Amino acid sequence: MKRTLRLSTIEGMTAEVVTACAGGAALTAWALYLGCDPLIVALLGALPSFAQVIQLPSACLTSTHGGRRVAIIASAASRISLAPLIILPFLPLPTEGKRLLLLGVAAMHIALGVVGSNGWLSWMGELVPERLRGRYFGKRASFASLSGSLMGFASGVMLDRSSILGMESLALSGLALLATIAGLVTHPLMRRQHEPARDQSRPVPVRAVVARILRDPASRRLVTFQMAWNAAIGVSASFFAVHLLTNLHMGFMLVAAHAAAAGVVRVLVTPAWGRAIDRRGAKPILVLCSFGLFAVPLVWLAPPTSALPFVIAADAMVAGTLWAGHGLATFQLPLSIAPRAQRPFYLAAFATAGGVSFALAAGVGGLVANALPPLLFLHGRPVLTLQLLFVLSAVGRLASAPLSLRLVDPARRRRGAERPVVRLAA
Repeated sequence: MKRTLRLSTIEGMTAEVVTACAGGAALTAWALYLGCDPLIVALLGALPSFAQVIQLPSACLTSTHGGRRVAIIASAASRISLAPLIILPFLPLPTEGKRLLLLGVAAMHIALGVVGSNGWLSWMGELVPERLRGRYFGKRASFASLSGSLMGFASGVMLDRSSILGMESLALSGLALLATIAGLVTHPLMRRQHEPARDQSRPVPVRAVVARILRDPASRRLVTFQMAWNAAIGVSASFFAVHLLTNLHMGFMLVAAHAAAAGVVRVLVTPAWGRAIDRRGAKPILVLCSFGLFAVPLVWLAPPTSALPFVIAADAMVAGTLWAGHGLATFQLPLSIAPRAQRPFYLAAFATAGGVSFALAAGVGGLVANALPPLLFLHGRPVLTLQLLFVLSAVGRLASAPLSLRLVDPARRRRGAERPVVRLAA
């Protein structure tokens, strides 16, 4: 198993290269290069969440064919689907046609990634013992963050330099090529990983599993929290990079430096969060990080000043620390709640609820940004429309964070039950 876990860590680091070259900031760069309006930018940002609606069909595939097989095939197809972006800038198409092709490639890449993610999570849930999940996935996430941060910074430098030289098309094409090559490398890494013995119990009908999820208090509370929290995040998440690039004029290199700094912080703190989850359970970590993250969007209400570099550094440190704990806890908690036999369907239900909520909120944010002028005047003071979305996100986070207090962590109860009882002599 040790060899498999090492290969999984290397695969995670390589997969982060794909994300750094073709997702997040890179997608924003494509959108700006093609002159996309705010609604399309929001749609691109919300695609990963919209795609969660195929989680239940993905769970059927995982249940039928096994997590390892589904993860390997779907992940490989997802990463290879980025290849058309290599030639996109040079195709004899009108700009509108290139925008549609960008949306199509991104949608295909993300949809196949959702299928692969369901299989991979179920596979890892079987492979990694519950008592070790926090430490192992904390370590894996730490190395993956390091890889993604380094590649993200290199991508930002490349995009900045290409903008100065008027070579954006070559830079974007080159990043797509790197993403495709990295995606090809991940395939043999996944194939060499071990598959544990599959649960041979009789499958339960999907309708019965969904009914069981809705009846289970632990599952129902997690779904409620994820829907509320993801809505609060989604309303502004698509516009963070746009705000830094267009309103604060930071440039791709500085945006990448901010992301890299946050990634370095994650590298340092994620193993500690993993150990804390193994000792205390996922719920306390999720509660702490949810309440701490509510104020993060408010940092970007400050106008650009000479203190901006310090604001960026402080945000990277605080947000990087809290998002590392939050991400690890939200990864661990569904695995703890989902019973082994129905794990793919439980994970699908959780991801679908949160993803749809995020996507709808992102759509609302895009409509607001598209309908209002970029600059507003409230009580005689200039306010950027995107800053209003950041305020909405902060209010939504503060309103949804208390829902984390009602969550149930079965893994913590199981560990407590396993501890020996010490009886004192009379």
